[in-house]
Formats: sequence, structure tokens, C-alpha cells
Amino acid sequence: MRELTLHSPHEDCTYRLGFKLGTLLHPGDILTLQGDLGAGKTLLTGGVARGLGIPPEVLITSPTFTFINEYEGRLHLYHLDLYRLSDPEELETLPWKEALFGKGVAVIEWPERLGEDLPEERLEIRILVTGDTTRTLIFRALGEALEARLETWRVELTCT
Repeated sequence: MRELTLHSPHEDCTYRLGFKLGTLLHPGDILTLQGDLGAGKTLLTGGVARGLGIPPEVLITSPTFTFINEYEGRLHLYHLDLYRLSDPEELETLPWKEALFGKGVAVIEWPERLGEDLPEERLEIRILVTGDTTRTLIFRALGEALEARLETWRVELTCT
């Protein structure tokens, strides 16, 4: 397991970190986002979406009531928001397994709601609110391939 901690002084920086991350992702990558309500999980996902080549006219919103939004870009993006999920069986009518085990990229907000179904290999991103606009993002790679990639991303994941 490898970790990388980054500080974001404002929302634009958080968005740009997401954008850069989106340019670096591979098919099958899974990102889990943890943080309080309003921490910037959907903002970061919007940056990831643009980095994946999803056009700016496509609105990136949190799928709080539908659980999954899908977007087409360089890679297919599955955006899951499990905040309102009370039982993983609620997902059985949705393409959640395709999202997690397919050839696209999955971004999961409130991943702990998946319980044992959460894939072991993933990039965990914890967003800590440190001020009105400041955030600390802690990236934690789980799995050898992601650990190696996170090491190479240390230089690339910046707000500049």
C-alpha cells in the first residue's frame, strides 16, 4: 500500500487534480471517494470526467437517487453514489458489477456501503475538509499495479 497526500487551497485545484487523474486512468480502474457531505467528491469526479474526455457540455452530477450515472469519454465512466443505499441488494437491478469489473473507470462515493462487494484493488481517495475552500486529499493505492502507478503520479498530480 502506498499513500500520497496533497493539499488543495481552493475548489479549482481540487477539480484540476481530478482532471489530471482522469488523464492517467486505465480501463478497469476503481476510485473510491470518502469524505463528509460537501467535501468535494462530486467536484473531483467532474474533474476526472473531463480528464477522461467527457465533453464540458455534459453535466456531471451526483447520482444520489439513481445510484449510478454513466458517461462516455476516452473510457466509459461509471459514477456511483451509494449514500442512500441501505442494502447492497438494492443494486441488483443496476449494472454495478459491469461498473466495477468492466473496461471502464468506476468512481464510487460512499464505498463502504458495498461491504464485502468492494473490490480489493482500488485507489482510495479521502477528502478532508480543512477550511472553507481548503482540502487535504489522501490517495491510498491498494494492489501492486496501482501502487506502482501512484509512485509515478507523485510528480504529475499537482494543481499547476
